[in-house]
Amino acid sequence: MDALQTAFGLVFQPDVLLVIALSALYGLFVGAIPGLTATMATALLVPVTFFMAPVPAVAAIVTATAMAIFSGDIPSALLRMPGTPASAAYADEAYLLTRSGRAELALGSGLVFSVLGGIFGVAVLIVAAPALAEVALRFSSFEYFWLVMLGFTCAIFIAGADPLKGMVSLLLGLLVSCVGLENPAGAPRWTFGNAELMGGIPLIPLMIGMFAVSEVLRFAVSTDRPVMAVDRPFGNVFTGMWALLRKYPLQLLRGSALGTAVGALPGAGADIAAWMSYGISKRFSKEPEKFGTGHVEGIVESGAANNAALGGAWIPALVFGIPGDSITAIAIGVLYLKNMNPGPTLFVDNPHNIYAVFIVFILAQLLMLPFGFLAIKIAKQILRIPAAVLMPLILLFCIVGSFAINNSMFGVIVMAVAGVVAFFMERWGFPVAPTILGVVLGTMLEEHFFSSLIKADGNLLAFFQRPIAATLGVVTLLIWLWPLYKRLLPPKAS
Repeated sequence: MDALQTAFGLVFQPDVLLVIALSALYGLFVGAIPGLTATMATALLVPVTFFMAPVPAVAAIVTATAMAIFSGDIPSALLRMPGTPASAAYADEAYLLTRSGRAELALGSGLVFSVLGGIFGVAVLIVAAPALAEVALRFSSFEYFWLVMLGFTCAIFIAGADPLKGMVSLLLGLLVSCVGLENPAGAPRWTFGNAELMGGIPLIPLMIGMFAVSEVLRFAVSTDRPVMAVDRPFGNVFTGMWALLRKYPLQLLRGSALGTAVGALPGAGADIAAWMSYGISKRFSKEPEKFGTGHVEGIVESGAANNAALGGAWIPALVFGIPGDSITAIAIGVLYLKNMNPGPTLFVDNPHNIYAVFIVFILAQLLMLPFGFLAIKIAKQILRIPAAVLMPLILLFCIVGSFAINNSMFGVIVMAVAGVVAFFMERWGFPVAPTILGVVLGTMLEEHFFSSLIKADGNLLAFFQRPIAATLGVVTLLIWLWPLYKRLLPPKAS
């Protein structure tokens, strides 16, 4: 209790609260600009933390990250431009809600359920960090291989009415992920002698092109007036949220639990959690036919998952010093810099600092409601700009965001090519989302597959010899074989 009282005293200082407020505004701004990810927001904060005490330094990173992950939903809903990769999973759903005149529902559900998912993740972090971290450490390349394969099944769930076209879209994403240095030999593959391609196709410019530039191209060739401007008054984003909470409690719990679990796995993070959660939401929905038409259920579940993953990622980071994602990798460096060395001894030697971090997590999630509401109020004015003015501005932001990744025109070229490809894909009925998922998971699939084969000396049975790997493998294969089993069943007699 003394340590907890000391922790409250450390957090509720005027200077610490000011740092939290400024970090919240900064995170909202960076996350809302496509191309400037939550990871980038964290990295840019590190030099500033050099001049801070331990608690405000960690508070700045935690708050900015939480806000950036949420604010990526704002351009997704308004402009179909995901601010962060985690927002891409349900960008189409949110944008279709906006086009149908329900922007406040898309933005409100993203805000409220992100907060609830984040609080769930923090609660698990506080209560069960050591136990969950121990489970996460049991994941080897075998378990990660099956986790990625399970993630690929989500691509079929999010493919819409035509699973075959969804599979083709996924394979295109896997093909793109093959560009770069081949694993494990490190030989260049499909680089055509271009040094820029050695590191592979960058995800952020690709995502900006496939979601945003394709929308600009559609506007350029369309004779219809796009539904970008809102002619009616923009409603309160909190209206109807209690009804959604009563209608989708299972989805909230499932998304939060999955997000926390996936976030706790080193190297996974909010991106994979959001994609998997959206796919599971559609698979088990009572109204799967509504997905892809502007249905809020997918936003509820995957929105909760991507913010819950934030708390989950800190579980192995604090307990063992192993980063759950790229953001906590940066945060661990700051912890070492401030003599808060991660590990079991941190909970014994500096309990007041750990409790202070927990309090900051809760405070950041609660602040997201008023700060997020303010960000939405400002951002909604975008919808009142005439489409003929807005579209060139969107294209300008796309170019700036793609260039800013590596300060190279290569990102802009990738963005432009991806935009043209996505334009024709959607015109011919191929969904874009599975392609992005294939790019996100393709590199992980190759890395963990070859690592596992090397460990097992080529023995494929080794993929089923570890208990967790065997469970994930059997579940994945059952999901794949279930449709074939149903088709082979004799028809029921009428």
